[in-house]
This record gives sequence, structure tokens and C-alpha cells, in this order.
Amino acid sequence: MPLLAFLPLLLLQTASDTPPPTASRPPAGAPYAMPGEDAVDPYVANNANAGAIPFKGEAMAVAFHGQDGIRRIVDGFVTRNFADPVIGEIFQGHDQARLRRTLFEQFCYILNAGCAYTGRDMRSSHKDLGTQHADMNRLVENLQKAMAEEGVSFPAQNRFLAKLAPMRKDTVDR
Repeated sequence: MPLLAFLPLLLLQTASDTPPPTASRPPAGAPYAMPGEDAVDPYVANNANAGAIPFKGEAMAVAFHGQDGIRRIVDGFVTRNFADPVIGEIFQGHDQARLRRTLFEQFCYILNAGCAYTGRDMRSSHKDLGTQHADMNRLVENLQKAMAEEGVSFPAQNRFLAKLAPMRKDTVDR
């Protein structure tokens, strides 16, 4: 299916755990990669892989300036992490296009901004990265900078970080 035909299906998904139409997902067990992304091992795409239950209502999506704001936050966040002198090496060799897409989907899904999450679960997607607690702290600092740059209020940032915090156990190796 051409990319242009696929994107509206993905972007119009609700934040429920109901799978999107079959045309927008690969067959069960098939690799899930968009054009321009590296191929990945097969997995089943599922909103539960996002690692958190979405917020109820639209207040958080509005606080993050909708999908456009979330995309700007993710772009700034990923750019910061790849360039970061402290944690940048963790990201070397990783598929930046896929990371941007799946982080956008994850944040958009959790913020209840109308997206489905098609990435892998947190444990398998972070396996063997060697991420330490100090690395995760730096990552959070970079996310806070990206959210502040977008003008997301401090209380909304904290609510979002509180949703993400339990994922630490699945993303930190040592």
C-alpha cells in the first residue's frame, strides 16, 4: 500500500485498544516498517505495547498542541538525544526514522491525540541497549527541554512523565 494511502488510516485511529483496519497493519507476525525504515524482526503490533494506558479526554492532547505539537516535541527530543554528548552513543546506529515514527505514535496514543501505536513493547525494543539510570535521567531532561520548547505547561509535563515513569523498569538494563 502506498505511504500516502496508509498515513490517513494511521492518523485517524482512535486511542482505543481496538486494532486499526487490517489494511493499515501487517499480517500477524510480519515485520512492521514504513518506507525509509530499516527492516525489523516480526512482532505483533498492539496498542498495549505503548507501555501505558492513554489519558482520558482531550485535555492532555490539547496541552501538547495536538498531533502537530507532539510531532515537534518528538523531533526535538530525538534530535537532542542523537546529538547529546552524554547519551548520544546509545543512539548511534539506530534507525532514526523508525524511532521518530514510533515515539510519535507512542506519545500521541498515550496523550489520547487520536493515534494507534505500532511499535514493539518497551522491554524488547530497549533490550541490550545497556541503558543505565543516569542515561534515563538525561533522556528525561531532553524530553523536558523539548516539551518546554513547545510551550507545554509544567503540570502537563509532569502528568505525562508520570505516565512514562513506570516504563523505566523495562528500559533500564543496569
